[in-house]
Amino acid sequence: MLRFLLLLPLLLLVVLFVVSNTAAVELRLWPTGWSLRAPLALCMLGGMAITFLLGALFTWFPALGARRRARRAEARVVALVQEVAALKARLGDGQTLLPPVV
Repeated sequence: MLRFLLLLPLLLLVVLFVVSNTAAVELRLWPTGWSLRAPLALCMLGGMAITFLLGALFTWFPALGARRRARRAEARVVALVQEVAALKARLGDGQTLLPPVV
């Protein structure tokens, strides 16, 4: 509920922006001659959405390596904990981990 209350002013600004900018603009892609006629607000919001998604991808891809290293480290920790438990069990059986002294 608190999140909604914090986002409500931003949502209000977006709605006011869309209502205020209804004039049609023409977007063209230079080498192809392709063009699109759309309201200015839709063009701006679409551009912001594309920019947001690209930023999210540029943030997500470098984090993949860190997550992979974290999974490997976690697997190594689990293996080491199991090894320590096995060694403690051997010590509890009266066996010694040290080689006999000659």
